[in-house]
Amino acid sequence: MTLLLAARQARPAGMAFQLLALVMACWPQTLATACPFCGTVGQSLSQRRDEAAVVAVAEVEGGASADATGFLSQRFRLDQLLRSNADAAIVGASVTARVVGPVAGTAVLFGTAAAGGAAADPRRTWSAVAADETLLGYVATAPAISQPAAERLRWFATRLEHPDPAIAADAFTEFGLARYDDVCTAAAALDPARLRAWVQEPGIDARRRGLYGLLLGVVAAASEDAAVTRDCLDALHRAVEAPADDFRAGFDGVLAGVLVGEGVMGLEYLRERGLFGRDARPLDQRHLLAALRFAGESLTGTIPRERIVAATAALLVSPAVAADATVDLARYQAWDEVANVARLWDSLGANDPLVRRAVAGYLNACPLPAATHELERIGRHNPGALKQALDAAASPAAR
Repeated sequence: MTLLLAARQARPAGMAFQLLALVMACWPQTLATACPFCGTVGQSLSQRRDEAAVVAVAEVEGGASADATGFLSQRFRLDQLLRSNADAAIVGASVTARVVGPVAGTAVLFGTAAAGGAAADPRRTWSAVAADETLLGYVATAPAISQPAAERLRWFATRLEHPDPAIAADAFTEFGLARYDDVCTAAAALDPARLRAWVQEPGIDARRRGLYGLLLGVVAAASEDAAVTRDCLDALHRAVEAPADDFRAGFDGVLAGVLVGEGVMGLEYLRERGLFGRDARPLDQRHLLAALRFAGESLTGTIPRERIVAATAALLVSPAVAADATVDLARYQAWDEVANVARLWDSLGANDPLVRRAVAGYLNACPLPAATHELERIGRHNPGALKQALDAAASPAAR
C-alpha cells in the first residue's frame, strides 16, 4: 500500500470529507435565490434606497471622468431630498458621485452615512443612476425591503419587461435575488401569457429568458386552471425542441422550468428528447446539469432525490460535463456510483486532468471499501498522476 493511501486510511473520523469540501467549493448556492440562471444581478434600486442614508434628486453639473481609483465619477447638484438623516441644508450642495456611464440631466443619488451632516463630507460616498420622472416615481414607490418578500415580488411582477429599460432591469434583479419559495408564493401575480411570449422572443436578454423559463414552470405548477398549465408546459416544450444555435440563451432556466412544472414527468421528457445521450450537444448538457443542480437543491419535494442522482450519473458519459457531474455526485454523497466514477479515470480521464481531479476527490471522500480498492488500483498503475489529481482537488485553485 502506498504512503498516500496509508495516510488516507489513518485519517481521524470526520476528516474523510475534507477533500470533498474543497472540490465542491464551486457548487452553486441555488437555495439562496430563485434564479441561479440569472448570473450576478447586484443590488436592486429599492435595496440601495433603503440602505442609503441620503436619497436625493440631482442635476448634472459636469462631465464624467475617471476618479483617482479608476471609477467613473460625475459632479451633481442636490435639488430635492427623497429621504435623509442629514441636515436639509444639504439641498443645493454639489457632490461627486460614481456613475456607470455618463449622465445627462437628472439622476437619483444614493449617499452613505457620515459622521457629519454635510453633503460633501469625505466620509460620505455617493452613487448616481440616470433617472427621468418615471424612474424617480418607481424609486420612490417601490415597496420597502422590510416588507414580506412575496408581497414585494407581486409588485415587481407587473414591471417585468417594463418599457423603461431601467425599471425592467430592476424588476428582473428583484426576482434574481429572491428566494425560490417566495417566488412560488407570488406565482399568482405572474402573467403566463407574457411569460410565454418572452420565452419565445428571439431578442430577449439571455439571462431574462432563463428566469422567464423558470417562472413559466412555477406558474404551471401553481395554477389551478388546467388550460393555463397546459399552455405554459407547451411553451416550455417548444423552447426545448426549437432548433439549437451555438449559445441557446437561457436554456438552463427553460430546462429547470420543465422540471418545476412537471416534476418526474419533466425529467422523463428531457430524457426522451435525448439530452442525456452521448450525441447531445455539449452546451445543452451543461445547461441540463445546471437544471439538475437546481432540482437537487429546490425540487426534491416533487422529484425524488434518487431520480436526480440517477439523472446526474447518466451524464458521466458526456466529456463536456463528466467532471462536474462527478463533483455533483460527491456532493449528493452518491457513493453507489463509485464503480461508474472510477471507470472515468481510464476513459475520459486519460486525457483530461479535470476529470482525474474530480474522480480522485470523489474516491478519496467515499467511505466505501470499493473506493479504497479503486484508489489502490489507480495508485499501482499511475501513482504520480493520482497524487497530482489529489493535490489539485485539495488546492484553493480547485474552488
